[in-house]
Amino acid sequence: MLFKKSKIVALSFSLLAGIFSLSAQAVQTKEVKTTYNGLTVNAMVVLAEGKTLADEVVLFTHGTTTHNGRETYKSIQKLLAESGISSVAPNLSLDVDDRHGEVDCTTLQSHTHDDGIAEIGFWVKWLAKQGAKSITLMGHSRGGNQTAWYSIEHDSDLIKNIVLVAPQTWSNAAEHSDYEKKYHVPLQTLLARAEKLVKAGKGDTVMKNVNFIYCKDTNATAEAFVSYYREDERMDTPTLLKKATKPTLVIIGSADTVVADLAAKMATVNNPLVSRYIIEGSNHFFLDFYSDELVEQAVGFIQQ
Repeated sequence: MLFKKSKIVALSFSLLAGIFSLSAQAVQTKEVKTTYNGLTVNAMVVLAEGKTLADEVVLFTHGTTTHNGRETYKSIQKLLAESGISSVAPNLSLDVDDRHGEVDCTTLQSHTHDDGIAEIGFWVKWLAKQGAKSITLMGHSRGGNQTAWYSIEHDSDLIKNIVLVAPQTWSNAAEHSDYEKKYHVPLQTLLARAEKLVKAGKGDTVMKNVNFIYCKDTNATAEAFVSYYREDERMDTPTLLKKATKPTLVIIGSADTVVADLAAKMATVNNPLVSRYIIEGSNHFFLDFYSDELVEQAVGFIQQ
């Protein structure tokens, strides 16, 4: 199994910056909209010079309840295009029509973790209709977990390989501990109530004034609550990757406190298809020159 540590070389970044600046004018960016499950969904398409979606393309999935306009994601798409690789970055709908921006905690939270996996599948099919023949699935944080999950359970000849950027880790004990620490309320009581409702076929029942992911004192359906907080080892990306079926690169930030146990957990993944790369000094969001190093590694992996 491949294991690398990053070496930041100022000269190489300067040369890459020079190359990128020459091609920057050729990058084409546009938003596309289509319909999925009765909702308008949108994605940002960034095309490399002289390329179409029928060429090598990356399908990029953002992290939990965020959106494709975050600086990390915009930077990755731009750098990919300047390296000759086009990309499509959807906004997961989160059960909201034509969603843009961060999740609105004042609205009903009826989306599920599984919805994101299904939407990745929708965009894979959309790319196929555009003529795509070789897709790299790429995802960050929870989007990395959803990407890995989709790639393992819904593999296809269209999918060439997988790049996971600081993908989600999980343990049942940590989930309960973190929830109580953050919200000062035991998770188990709420989860048991939600699971009972789902089991009774009442998953659309609204749990009012509940703390849900990053939303404090919001309203969420029982089905949504169970989806994000249930005990399911597939929520742990390293566990998923033990069954990876496509070449997979996991990119880790050495200063990442969000998935602080990712490097240690990845060391237990004995799958020859899975490799990992550590970017020294980066936190969970790989901003500034860390984005350059991230994309340099991703492009090398995709083009090998």
